[in-house]
Amino acid sequence: MLRVAVVGSGPSGVYTARSLVEQRAVPGVTVDVLDRLPCPYGLVRYGVAPDHEKIKSLQDNLRVTLEHPDVAFLGNVPVGDGPRELPPRRLLELYHAVVYCVGAATDRRLGIPGEDLPGSFSATEFVSWYSAHPDAAPGGFVLGARSAVVIGVGNVAVDVARVLARGAEELRPTDVPDAALAALADSRVKDIHMAGRRGPSQAKFTTKELRELGALPGAGTLVRAEEAALDAAWADPSGLPAAARRNVEVLRSWSGQPRAAQGRRIHLRFFLRPVALLGDGAVRAVRFERTVPDGRGGVTGTGRFEEIEAQLVLRSVGYRGVPIPGLPFDAERGTVPHDRGRVLREGVPSPGEYVAGWIKRGPTGVIGTNRSCAKETVTSLLADADALMARRPPTDARAALRAAGQDPVEWPGWLGIEAAEAELGRLLGRGRVKIPDWEGLLGAARDGR
Repeated sequence: MLRVAVVGSGPSGVYTARSLVEQRAVPGVTVDVLDRLPCPYGLVRYGVAPDHEKIKSLQDNLRVTLEHPDVAFLGNVPVGDGPRELPPRRLLELYHAVVYCVGAATDRRLGIPGEDLPGSFSATEFVSWYSAHPDAAPGGFVLGARSAVVIGVGNVAVDVARVLARGAEELRPTDVPDAALAALADSRVKDIHMAGRRGPSQAKFTTKELRELGALPGAGTLVRAEEAALDAAWADPSGLPAAARRNVEVLRSWSGQPRAAQGRRIHLRFFLRPVALLGDGAVRAVRFERTVPDGRGGVTGTGRFEEIEAQLVLRSVGYRGVPIPGLPFDAERGTVPHDRGRVLREGVPSPGEYVAGWIKRGPTGVIGTNRSCAKETVTSLLADADALMARRPPTDARAALRAAGQDPVEWPGWLGIEAAEAELGRLLGRGRVKIPDWEGLLGAARDGR
């Protein structure tokens, strides 16, 4: 029997497990899907916006794999070199192979003065807060803020701008935790500025996400035509790829519209490069340099500057992988060095160690991209199967995990969390509401065992 541990239960981890148990080349493969959190699904649970029910329903698809008889979910099992963590070398003693699918766990930084002022947060911190991630800081994001600046023009930037612009009653039917819902209900934010350093044709958001901004009840959108027109494709987008052309067409339809007299206003700004966050004790504004196209697909500074008032700044300029203690790491790329998924140590494949997902290829692609990425890694693993099975790890890896001080949350524990969240929603007069803290999650898991 080939025993494999997959570290990470997001889409890349679950697609890896699925590829392993559905293949026929090597019979008798069993997979333990480990996660440091007591809940499965990774960014599908803790990264998809609460009002995106269709994408969140992907959990149902991932669930089928985690309920497969040859797959086991083991949450609350952290991997690393900390006092409670399981070192990679120990995992290799428990399994024939280990596939790391841990994603890109941190945000890229702007590297500008004032970035760490109170009131300045990464978009991931904000998303974790309204997604009830148990590591999220207690909410203080919108308290007292009148104007917010979102730096970045990708889908995550659109998500956080949309959540800021929605009314609390619109979010009430979602699984937003009650404390975040209450804070958003009290929000005084009226103006939300989303800024990118390049033009509309180079924005990274999808047209679907963009159109959702324009459909928000009680919120108006504004695009400055004179600013967007610096983009050569603004006047005639017909030569652009289809996705970029649709984005420009939507933005053109909004340009020059009067600002909404009532409710919240979303300002979509282009050709602005952040150079500093300003404030004394807390952020009060973002200073931008105006940019222009450089003729080579990039931009160059003009030496002209603009300040936008902001008591809340959310930085959304991309994700980055973090080192896994005990594994090699390419600091420049933010990934684990590999050859078709095989982890490389000093350029040589490390027997039994593999990667898939963003920690393998960087934060690129959509959720579905993880399928082909996982398949490539699994193909490499299965080609190594004979050599891997020559090693004989313990027959009961879960007993060994407990002996090592771990307290795994297995599938019945996760079902207990689901039941507790459904009950919490019933008590609050809402649908299912997420439990936002470690104590509550682990208590619910114990009740479900």
